Formats: sequence, structure tokens, C-alpha cells
Amino acid sequence: MNSRLIKISGYIGLFFIFTGISYLLFDRLIPASSHSFLTSIKNNTKKTEEKSETKSDSIYSGPKTEACPINGKLYTKEEKAIWSTRRPLMVMIENHEDSRPQSGLQGADIVYETIAEGGITRFMGVFYCGVIAEAESNKYDLGPVRSARTYFLDLASEYSDYPLYTHVGGANCSAATSGGPCTTNKKAQAVEQIASYGWNDKGTWGDLSQFSLSYKVCRREPERTGKVVATEHTMYCSSKELYNIAASRGLTNKTEAKKTSWDKSYRAWSFKQEDKASATPTTSNVSFDFWSGYKDYSVSWKYDAINNNYIRYNGGNEHVDFNTQKTITAKNIVIQFAKETRSVDEHGHNLYGLIGNGTGVLIQNGVQTDITWAKTNRVSRTIYKDKNGKEINFIPGNIWVEILSLDTKVSFN
Repeated sequence: MNSRLIKISGYIGLFFIFTGISYLLFDRLIPASSHSFLTSIKNNTKKTEEKSETKSDSIYSGPKTEACPINGKLYTKEEKAIWSTRRPLMVMIENHEDSRPQSGLQGADIVYETIAEGGITRFMGVFYCGVIAEAESNKYDLGPVRSARTYFLDLASEYSDYPLYTHVGGANCSAATSGGPCTTNKKAQAVEQIASYGWNDKGTWGDLSQFSLSYKVCRREPERTGKVVATEHTMYCSSKELYNIAASRGLTNKTEAKKTSWDKSYRAWSFKQEDKASATPTTSNVSFDFWSGYKDYSVSWKYDAINNNYIRYNGGNEHVDFNTQKTITAKNIVIQFAKETRSVDEHGHNLYGLIGNGTGVLIQNGVQTDITWAKTNRVSRTIYKDKNGKEINFIPGNIWVEILSLDTKVSFN
């Protein structure tokens, strides 16, 4: 073989070696991107769904004997072994029209929804038990992730001494123009509040702001849903990698600062309600507007008596979870009325009075029940009771809490 052929063969060999190394690095270090929404729908055949379900079942196929402390459902011992080494994960997920369909909401044990600003709602998903199987098949399974708001911090504080709180920045004093005075109302300064709570301290660093995370944990996916949207609607995170980051900071079920588990003082809700449709259902449809005239953020829940759950409609359309390509459902819906203070500063920040007490409605099993709620302080649990003062029982399963202003009109029929 002449020297020219030897040289060419050497170049080809080096090319394949470097290509293989690059592939391995990309495959091992960078989580795979999701397919576009349009491609997912095209390939979403019954055969694919059955294959996916079989995979999940094969991972955790033992008897379901272990109750989740947050949603009351039964899981396998293998799943409990995983969540027992963690603490709850809170994720801020937006609801702007361009953010839809969102990823991961159906996998949340609890979802809170209320206005972020300008009539646009935002979600905070509480992930602990339901997300485990989801994380096995979706590497960037949560999003689009958006910024922090102070009243969501009040809710996140119910789920551990130092909760894992995922967001992209937030309302803060530094939002003022360069060199100018702070223009954000002090009560709305979520970023400063996070610091004051100790969520950024060594040993208790549960604040998972995307600004401090690597590309492996959270990244922009501009083509995820098959449509072009503004950059702020494209941030997705991996629940698995978020938990890995937490563990690397010394936050498992315990913290470096505290040797006791997060749930030692956790106040679980009661899950004794039977999962059975009422023989005389009275509430087949629940609908409301968070703000009058903002129909893109109107919510409807329609009762499915066969499966004994409620199907969610968002802005007039079935609300689909991108991960599953299926419509979002809930076993329990809580409507919580709270004092709303609009546009407390020039940035349009709002405030909701979630510490104190008030009224609400529980919807489950095709029936609505008038309730009250009370929360003593930031770190205490919100407790819901019926008109007789007895704590309500939830059906084991996911819960949606809709936080509405006191004057919101809700239709039940």
C-alpha cells in the first residue's frame, strides 16, 4: 500500500475515532431532546402507547403497598425506596398561550394555579411520588419553567424545611433600571425572600434557580412543540438531574445542616375518601375565569363518571400534557378564595393572601362541598375543613388547587 493510501486510511480512522468519542460524550453528558409536538402526535399510535406503558410497568411491577405522603396513592416498595431519599420538588411552570402544551403537569402530585401577572396564570407543580416513573422516560420532562412569585413561596414552604424550588429568576429589587432606585414592591421581591429563608445557604441550598444550573439540568428547546415561540417560553428541566443537583448540595431527604428527615414535622393531608363516583352526582362541570375577559386562561373541569375524575380544559381546549400526549385529569379539585391585590408596583406584580383563612369548594366524586381553609404562617400547612369544622378527606390521587380572588364567579352544574 503506497504512502498516500496509508495517510488517507489514517485520516479516516481518526475521523471515526473522534466521531465515536463525540457521540459518547453527547449521549452520556447531554440528555436527549424531546421530539417536536407535531412529530409526537404523528407517532402517537396505540402500539407506541402500549410499549411505553409496558416499559413503566416492567420497571416497577411489584405490589402497590406503600402510600405516598403527599398524594395518598399506593406505590411499590421500589418507588418508595427512591422518594425516601429525596425531598419534594417544586417547579414553576408557565401557562402563557405559547407555553402550551406544558410538560409534566400530569406527573405532579399537587398543582397550584393562580395569576402571575396581567391575567396570565402560572402553575407550581409539587413533585415527589408521581414523577418517578415519568423521569425514566423523559429526560427534559418539566416545563416551560418560569420565574418565582412570592405567594408560591408561601406554598412551597409547606413541603419541607428547605424545599427544592425550581424557577428561572423571579420578581426582585434588581429589576429596576441600571443605577436607578428599586421599583419592585418589597412584598413582591421573591428572589430576596428566597435568600432570607436560607434557601441559598451552604448546606440548605434548595433554591434551584436555572441561572445556577448547567445545560445538563435545564436548557432551551425552541422547537420542542413544533412551533416558533419567544425564548422565554422554551426552558425545560430534567427532574432526574434536578434531584442529582440537590444531592450534590447535600439535600437528600435530610440536609447537611439538619440531620433529621424533611418530613419529620410535615403535616400530611388525610386521604380516606373512597374513590367511587357518587350515586347522585351534582357537579358535572366547573368553570371560571381568573380575570374577567381573559378567555385564553379560562378553566373548565368536566366530570368523567366512568373514570371518576375531572378532565381539564384550558382556554377552551382540552389541556394536554406534552409528555403523555393525553388530556390532564384530576381526582380532587380545590377552589381556594383568597384576597388578591393587583399591580402593587410598575412591573404589574400581584399579591395573594394565602396566610390567614378563608373559604373554598372541594370537588370530587362528582360532588361539590363547601369548605374553609386556614394557614397560620409561611411554614405551616394549609388545612381544609368542611362546614362542621372537620378536616376534609381527599381521594388518593392528584390534587389541583385553584386560587381565585374573593369576587370570582364560579359556575357549577
